[in-house]
Amino acid sequence: MSFTYQYAHPAVTVDAVVFGFDESDLKVLLVQRAGEPHRGSWALPGGFVEMTEDLETAARRELAEETGLSRLFLEQLYTFGAPERDPRERVISVAYYALVKLMDHAVRAASDAKEVAWFPVADLPDLAFDHEEIVNMALKRLKGKIRYEPIGFELLPEKFPLSELQRLYETVLEQPLDKRNFRKKIQGMGLLQDTHEIQQDVAHRAARLYRFDQAAYQALRKRGFNFEL
Repeated sequence: MSFTYQYAHPAVTVDAVVFGFDESDLKVLLVQRAGEPHRGSWALPGGFVEMTEDLETAARRELAEETGLSRLFLEQLYTFGAPERDPRERVISVAYYALVKLMDHAVRAASDAKEVAWFPVADLPDLAFDHEEIVNMALKRLKGKIRYEPIGFELLPEKFPLSELQRLYETVLEQPLDKRNFRKKIQGMGLLQDTHEIQQDVAHRAARLYRFDQAAYQALRKRGFNFEL
């Protein structure tokens, strides 16, 4: 049985804000558009939802097609539906955000992406459509999330010094943190395991390396906490 509706209905797209951290900078993955509209402009990876797929499946497909990324931590962010946000037609976009370890995920341009590259969140190029608004919304979500849920497991390498973990928090929160208070707070959560290893081939004094206790990390992530310093 088929139905005919008298009302026009919008198209639906998905967009993904992919965050990575490289010891000093929080970065966002962008693609350079190969086609119109906004040919040559940088944008978030994404595209139209196919009739046979759900939203998250569409987001993961577009990420894989345009950047080569797959099997990511992915969470729905917000829905953007301003009437003039896309010059092609009435388009509603469901945005997602992802957290990745940069060293574990090689990216490559494919599909309708001319190029793909990581950009520091503090120095983004002009973005197509309303993607600057989407990135800002994702940053706001991340800034809130880091205070009540551990996110370092998705962004840091397997082994890391406490200074790198602190730098992640300072970068996301955009504020300096007291070293002693931060370490006391983090170590009191029972999240970290001492690897009994130290950094190798560094110009400064080598620091002790830690890893996340996965069981403790997942339990705390489920329970939540209040990270106030």
